This record gives sequence, C-alpha cells and structure tokens, in this order.
Amino acid sequence: MFANKRLSKELLKLQEHVPPGVSIAKSDNLEEWQMDIKVLDDNPIYQGQTYRLKFTFSNKYPIEPPEVQFIELPATSDTPRPIPMHPHIYSNGIICLDLLSSSGWSPVQTVESVCMSIQSMLTANSRNERPPGDSDFVAYNRRRIRDIPFVYEDDNV
Repeated sequence: MFANKRLSKELLKLQEHVPPGVSIAKSDNLEEWQMDIKVLDDNPIYQGQTYRLKFTFSNKYPIEPPEVQFIELPATSDTPRPIPMHPHIYSNGIICLDLLSSSGWSPVQTVESVCMSIQSMLTANSRNERPPGDSDFVAYNRRRIRDIPFVYEDDNV
C-alpha cells in the first residue's frame, strides 16, 4: 500500500512538471511505467535520439529500488527507441548503475531523480561502446536485474 501512495504522488508531480528531456510514455498502472529521456547537450553519441526506460516497481518501493532498464522499440514503430551505447548499458538494456542497486539505492530517490541521473550518465560518456562481455552477459544472464552482482569500479564513465 505504501508503494501505491508514494507512486501516486510521484506520478502526479511528474504530470504537473517533468524535467527537461524527460517525458512520461506510459503510466497506466503503478507497477510499471515507461519514461522517455533525451540527452540535452550536444554529445554526438546521443544527438537527436530519444530512449525509453521501463520502471518496474515492487510493493516495497521506495524502500527497495525499482528495476530500471532501457527497452527498444523497433525502427519500424511510430516512436523508434534504440538501446543507447554506453560502457555501463548492456545491449539488452540492463544498466549497471550503483544508484539502482540495493546497496546504492536510497528511498529519497524518485523516478524523476533516476531519470536525471541516467541522463547525466549519458551526457558524461565519451565512449561509444558496450560493457566488456556484453554478448555473453546478454546470452547467459537469467537473474532479475536487482539480483545481478555488478561490480562498480569504473567511475570515469
């Protein structure tokens, strides 16, 4: 119940004002939202692109972080959305970001602050590449996002 109350408040706030480069794509229910984000600077890797984030909330939100990943909408769709190239984003859309882990998460975070952190992560990136071992990870990982034991050793991206 607490999750629903918190998410209802967050959704209302976002419907009244979203930060630049962020928009609500889908929020039909309180278990899953989709948000579109754009990188607002002139980073050539992301220029002109819009990306789709899927947020999946448990009933323990905001004590527990949402599962957040990029999802791809095909180029043939009305709103194509690729998975952004980034050394911390796997080709299946899974994001290696401490903020999204149980150890890095804080209940003061919101959907808005997560979107802005991911925007910032993209803005700061200068490497047009996937994480090491991307193809093996995508092929063999069967764990839920929150259960993946990422190692956060690269703060330069």
